[in-house]
Amino acid sequence: MNRRVTMASRPAGLPRESDFALEEAEVPSPGPGEVLVRTRWLSVDPYQRSRMSTAHSYAKGLELGDVVTAQAVGEVVESNDPRYEPGDVALGQLGWQDYAVARAGSLRQVPPGIEPQLALHVLGATGLTAYFGILDVAKPVPGDTVVVSAAAGAVGSIAGQIARIMGCRTVGIAGGAEKLEDVRDFYRFDDAIDYKSDDVREAVKNACPDGVDVYFDNVGGEISAAVHARLNVGARIAICGQVSQYNLERGQPTFHPATLIVFRARMQGFLVTDYPHRFGEAIPRLARWVMNGDIRYRETVTDGLENTPRAFIGMLNGENRGKALVRVA
Repeated sequence: MNRRVTMASRPAGLPRESDFALEEAEVPSPGPGEVLVRTRWLSVDPYQRSRMSTAHSYAKGLELGDVVTAQAVGEVVESNDPRYEPGDVALGQLGWQDYAVARAGSLRQVPPGIEPQLALHVLGATGLTAYFGILDVAKPVPGDTVVVSAAAGAVGSIAGQIARIMGCRTVGIAGGAEKLEDVRDFYRFDDAIDYKSDDVREAVKNACPDGVDVYFDNVGGEISAAVHARLNVGARIAICGQVSQYNLERGQPTFHPATLIVFRARMQGFLVTDYPHRFGEAIPRLARWVMNGDIRYRETVTDGLENTPRAFIGMLNGENRGKALVRVA
């Protein structure tokens, strides 16, 4: 049988485990040009929360009864396409389920010798998001002060490390003593701010005495408002996510457009799906940085498909350190 986690009710605020259902169905069969993949690892990410709402977004939302969307890595068990053979490891938008059928052209093969789950974070969407958000959107130059919110998270931690590789001074914002230790000591940011215990506005002022040249924004809300107050002329703001807003029925904008005029600043949102034609450039570069120790990563692993809702809710609550993953098989 194929176990599937579906959306049983539309979450109001922070999702609850009762908003999801674990169901069983027959294992699907692939048609022409399709492959059947058995999931080994799947990803839980903040963007999945926005798919559960009715608000207009860049992608189609979930309907009640739908399998929750997610990137996953798995083993090909049956193939009707010459590009894949049984035993190959593939990455795709396979959802929270044991087995999934996908078009072969929508999958990406994971090369032998790479730990499969890395294709879900540092060598996958997480690392690619940080790569293009920093290098293409923020465009830092050596000596810039770069502030990253959610700096102990999967994307933020890599974004800050790439900025450091580019010769920038890095300041990370995170919550709690353990995550601050990660930001300072493990990911090697130059300074760190605890939004749970610090006065964030004062802390940003102290950590960035010469102002902020780049802000990599993962959270929005009051934390971002505190950073906006310290922008330098010509600052760049890369909007990667707004996780502080995802569980609100109505968002709370904290940015005034006049700020862009005052600081002659640029604010740009982006999606990693804007750059598939350049993944072949970015992934080998990320891999080299990982191999030579320039980029470090952490994983928070939950075992069992049935525990995916719990892992997802924990990630939204900030309980993970680094990338949140579920080991399915």
